[in-house]
Amino acid sequence: MPPRLNVKCFTRSMPLRPQPRLQWSVRPATRFSVSQYRSYSDSKTSGANDRSAKVDAKPEDHVSQEAAKTAEIMGEQGPDLSRGTPVEDIVKNDKDAQEKLPKVMKDKLKANANAAPKGSRSYSTMTTQTSSQGLDMGLVDVQSAAKLPQIPGLKFEMPTLPLPKDGHVKRRYDPVVEQVTNLLMRHGEKSVAQSNMARILQHLRTSPIPTINPAKPLLPGAPPPSHLPLNPILYLTLAIDSVAPLMRIRSQRGAAGGGVALQIPVPMHLRQRRRTAIEWIMSNASKRRNVGSGKGSFAQRIAQELIAVVEGRSTVWDRRNALHKLGVAARANIVLPKKR
Repeated sequence: MPPRLNVKCFTRSMPLRPQPRLQWSVRPATRFSVSQYRSYSDSKTSGANDRSAKVDAKPEDHVSQEAAKTAEIMGEQGPDLSRGTPVEDIVKNDKDAQEKLPKVMKDKLKANANAAPKGSRSYSTMTTQTSSQGLDMGLVDVQSAAKLPQIPGLKFEMPTLPLPKDGHVKRRYDPVVEQVTNLLMRHGEKSVAQSNMARILQHLRTSPIPTINPAKPLLPGAPPPSHLPLNPILYLTLAIDSVAPLMRIRSQRGAAGGGVALQIPVPMHLRQRRRTAIEWIMSNASKRRNVGSGKGSFAQRIAQELIAVVEGRSTVWDRRNALHKLGVAARANIVLPKKR
């Protein structure tokens, strides 16, 4: 059955109105502008801008230069322009200026003392370079100030002999500081050990005055406790030498017969004693609880252990006393050579 709606009635013609296109005007790539010339401007080559030739642009002459020109006109001997003019010569004929001078210069003008020694001027108005050695300030003699070396061919004087202990570049530090630094060093990093050593000394310097324990005295002749923070190297040396043992125990097998080990006390040198004390202090410091953080934590723990040693609170004292007690008990095992 065909549809009742007629589709053709819906169709409608639509008018088409074309719009004109916009055309862009073609412009040249380069634009030529007419050069502007200002006829009223001054030329660069003209001498209108040069003010150096004008009379009012030149600076006035100095007092010494005016006096030299006047003396040249009058046929007299003028001042030396290579040297400054003293104030006395400037105000010599001016009474008003003399009244305003300082009392020292007034007294000098009244006394009319002898002339200053050659090569020196008092109260000069300017400084001039008279020689290659420096500036002549008018107060001292530059030539006499320079001292020539006693031995010809040397720029500086010979050093005084014998040389001091810290005169060598490789031994310029204190021996205790150098030994502690070497024991702090790990994997050959000496710069890190030196940095830790500096932190230890800084902590000792800024620490409060220690309280000495009479039961565990320090070395005889030690300075008062109030002086220790002022000298951190002395603080470090006193703490190490006070707990350094005097001997070590050497076990010798078969000395008593039958293969039994015999304990024999052996004395130690100063460097060996200090090494043992430093190792004990570092061992106790490694067991301390880490209070701070960062790179300086280990150095801070060692500094706290050193302060504890000086105050008698460290267990290093008990370790030293036990070693000395064992050495005294084993002194009978020392066999002295028989006299012939």
